[in-house]
Amino acid sequence: MCGRTACTLAPDEVSRACNYRNRGGQRRRPGWRDGDSDKYKPSYNKSPQSMSPVLLSQRHFDKTAPVDECVLAAMRWGLVPAWFKEDNPNKMQYSTSNCRSENILEKKSYKEPMMKGQRCVILADGFYEWRRRDKEKQPFFIYFPQRPGLERTGDQDNLTSSEPARPPGLTEGDVPDEWTGWKLLTMAGVFDCWTPPGGGEPLYTYSVITVDASPKLQSIHDRMPAILDGEEEIRQWLDFGEVKSLEALKLLQPKDILTFHPVSSLVNNSRNNSPECLQAVDLNKKETSAGSKLMMSWLSGGKRKEPDSQQESGEPEKKKSA
Repeated sequence: MCGRTACTLAPDEVSRACNYRNRGGQRRRPGWRDGDSDKYKPSYNKSPQSMSPVLLSQRHFDKTAPVDECVLAAMRWGLVPAWFKEDNPNKMQYSTSNCRSENILEKKSYKEPMMKGQRCVILADGFYEWRRRDKEKQPFFIYFPQRPGLERTGDQDNLTSSEPARPPGLTEGDVPDEWTGWKLLTMAGVFDCWTPPGGGEPLYTYSVITVDASPKLQSIHDRMPAILDGEEEIRQWLDFGEVKSLEALKLLQPKDILTFHPVSSLVNNSRNNSPECLQAVDLNKKETSAGSKLMMSWLSGGKRKEPDSQQESGEPEKKKSA
């Protein structure tokens, strides 16, 4: 399953990290939907009901836009079906933060948006999962393997931050197209749009689709998010005009491509929101592991928008699963 994530990039960094190619092979950088960049708040510890960056087809908002044109939106984690009749989405009696790929077409909450092509990609630095042994729960941070990220400066090796090093002579507008910062995890999702019965602003919400855990992750949990690996898989998942729903579902398979490290129990409380949530620990010594130096250097380097000191959603949901 997936019940907690981290996404620490500032809105402009998320946009730069999501360069994509359209059907014609042209590289594009998605913009944010109007007003949504302000709704998204970076966090080291995101739980359901918080707002997360989501990549989807611009056609969902503009019927005249090409279906392969992508846009970034801030959506609330935990799908609220369009047909939900209550006046407050918090009145839902079951959790929709995750939905199983194998029965996504069996439940009305997910089937209807899925068959309408309402597919999206949830973006995150990575996600947290807990390994249960006896009465103890050990959290792990799980993410894409990262490029070495080392650059020579004289006789020293310096870790790059999320802001790429700019060669002499280049100005702000000349930053290379290729993103050289943290590689964001790309998770398949389904979304819907709910409007309060009495009228008001529409609320866009999503659910993370899950599959059986890959061999590497089975020792931690028996489920994992459905990972979209590479630009082509992302393009196919989002292009609902060219790739129909039943065909798109075939992309959702366990992928043994992620890496992970143990982290402090600090992350257990979603109100804790600091770099220490991501910091690797030695399970024997309960201290920082050398394996976390790249991440911690990256988090502390560059001019970054700091996440809010408190998670906007508070404690994670404790509802029964849909």
